[in-house]
Amino acid sequence: MAAPWGARLRQLAASLQLNASERLFPFTSPWHQLHLRNNSNRSSVVRFGRQAYVRLYPVLLVRPDGSTINIRYKEPKKIITMPVDVSLLPEAERKARMRKRDPKKVKVNEERFEDEFKVEDYSKFWKSK
Repeated sequence: MAAPWGARLRQLAASLQLNASERLFPFTSPWHQLHLRNNSNRSSVVRFGRQAYVRLYPVLLVRPDGSTINIRYKEPKKIITMPVDVSLLPEAERKARMRKRDPKKVKVNEERFEDEFKVEDYSKFWKSK
C-alpha cells in the first residue's frame, strides 16, 4: 500500500530543504565533499599543470655493438648512435677511427679566368650628358 499523504509531504519537504541547504551553504552541508555536477556541464579553465610540456618522438637508437632499438626521445631525430669506446677496439680499427677524426685538408682551387673585355669597345653605348 502507498504511504499516507502526510508522510509523502514530509519526505518531499525534507528533500527540498536538503537541496536548498546544499545550494545556499555548500560547505556546511554534510555532503560537501560530493560533487554536485559530475556531468558535461562542469568544466574548469586552467593551464595544464605540468612543469615541462614534453612530447616524445620515435627515434632509432644504434648501440655500439650495432644492434638497434626503437625508443622515444625528446628531440625529433631519425637516428641516434651511442659512442664507441675506442680503447676496447682492435688496433687496426682504432687507427682507422682515429684517422677519420683527424681534420681533412681542404683543397683550394683558385682558377684565374682570362677575359678579353675592353671598356673602350662598349663606351659608345653610354650616354654622355
